[in-house]
Amino acid sequence: MLSRGPHPAASLPAPTADALEHSQALSGHIAARIADADGWIGFDRFMQLALYTPGLGYYSGGARKFGAPGDFVTAPELGPLFGQTIAAQVVQLLALGAPHIIEAGAGSGQLAVDLLRELERRAVLPETYGILELSGELRARQQAILGRDAPHLLSRVHWLDALPERFAGLLLANEVLDAMPAHLVCWNEGSIAERGVGLDGGRFVWLDRPAGGRLLERARELAAECAIPPGYLSEISLVAPAWVTEWASVLEQGALLLIDYGFPRHEYYHPQRDSGTLMCHYRHHAHGEPFFLPGLQDITVHVDFTAIAEAGCEAGLDLLGYTTQANFLFNCGLTEVLARTPISDPGRYLPLANTAQKLVSPAEMGDIFKVIAFGKGIKEAPLGFLAGDRSVTL
Repeated sequence: MLSRGPHPAASLPAPTADALEHSQALSGHIAARIADADGWIGFDRFMQLALYTPGLGYYSGGARKFGAPGDFVTAPELGPLFGQTIAAQVVQLLALGAPHIIEAGAGSGQLAVDLLRELERRAVLPETYGILELSGELRARQQAILGRDAPHLLSRVHWLDALPERFAGLLLANEVLDAMPAHLVCWNEGSIAERGVGLDGGRFVWLDRPAGGRLLERARELAAECAIPPGYLSEISLVAPAWVTEWASVLEQGALLLIDYGFPRHEYYHPQRDSGTLMCHYRHHAHGEPFFLPGLQDITVHVDFTAIAEAGCEAGLDLLGYTTQANFLFNCGLTEVLARTPISDPGRYLPLANTAQKLVSPAEMGDIFKVIAFGKGIKEAPLGFLAGDRSVTL
């Protein structure tokens, strides 16, 4: 049995016996992969195994992840207001592109339900709604919630195992980029190291090795561009920009609409952010210990939106806009959607107002979450960026 590092916080809830057994099985699997790799794997590989190992990884296992019973809350889990509001932007982009949507990493399926029902209300349903989902467990949950809450629309929905060869329409991804495996890099005096994971007495431990290849090249570029000082630790994602590049080759006409938390590069690699952005989520507690209970907690890194913008533009896409979630939702008519429920009905209105506050407040999701859009053949400015576009900051 593989033991893990120290408990990151004494206040964290203890797992059930079954959950602990599940985590131990995944820990053993990761340990075997480390042994196969001569005692060391990069953190990106550890993150990939912890999140996506079939049947054992966090996104591939059976634990409840989203909402109050899970580990964290995404915008769609707060209620239908998020999906109802972004529907205005979806309507415009579908009209400018093609009447097809693909949602990548659809989570519980709640956004698909809310968006489809709102598009039906606006009489602009897409001809097809594809869900790109690699987790069989999440796919089953998505099918269940759509079958329960929008059964008459289920015929429009289909599931994808991989990117299509060609696509015209809208790609939507909410909180997908942050869960893509990233490298950990330490800029030292005169050298650059990749931080990885090894074993010491059956315990996961950090081990640094000299960075090489494309990672070393990228780390040197960032050091020069951002004046990164010695002793600085942060993440470099090579996967997320490559994913955008791949979508650029697939998209014939339409748009990519990506929503996630992160910063432009000059903020991401700010001198005061010298320990990176790596964060774990377990039972609504955030902490920085990725070795704690593998398979039972989410592991994320913030998004370098400058890298995302560079990848999209270099691959031939047009940058349509970049702004905060708060600006985007206000531009898309959040207040108008909220006003559909009369204030004279506090039982219905107050929960929606509380949701709106969480979505747009700088202290909640409003500023840390950003929205970026790319297009191909889109000749009209997307309404979500008409005010407060921050593309110049990228």
